[in-house]
Amino acid sequence: MNENNEITISQNVAILVDGNNIERSIQSSFKLENGMINFDVLIPRLLGARALNRLIYFREGKNISSKLAERLHQNYYGSVQPCHKSADIPLTIKATQLANKVDCLIILSGDSDYIDLVKHLKGEGVRVEICAVEDTTAKALILEAEFFYPIVKEDIFTFSSPKSKKTYRKSKPKS
Repeated sequence: MNENNEITISQNVAILVDGNNIERSIQSSFKLENGMINFDVLIPRLLGARALNRLIYFREGKNISSKLAERLHQNYYGSVQPCHKSADIPLTIKATQLANKVDCLIILSGDSDYIDLVKHLKGEGVRVEICAVEDTTAKALILEAEFFYPIVKEDIFTFSSPKSKKTYRKSKPKS
């Protein structure tokens, strides 16, 4: 308790991002081909006064932005974890490994595959919150979580894709 008899709750939080799920949700719901989470807006909203233990962005595929990885590391000591197939299994493994190291886990995904993980983590005494685009999030996942943060347009920025380089070929003179 502080001097005003207010109770201060201190929580240690880990944020795990299913990058492919969130990227697809942003594209389909907000009709943004080049939309991405603005972590500088979203992370403070998710954390409030809580402490960030770690942030891991799981992403399937080889085309992972080095700028994203640098930014997450520089601003949040975060990392990008490439996945062979979907992020479901690597994210689930990391969440269970972190269960005894954090008070709260925030999963950025609306995928119903995480419902059993949420149940398991809650059984281990971990507070589980979900953050995702509401209209692409499984309703059962929202109900199972202890709190739901909808991703809104203000949490997204758009980036310009690299301009395609035009190649010119000399045409053969007509004979």
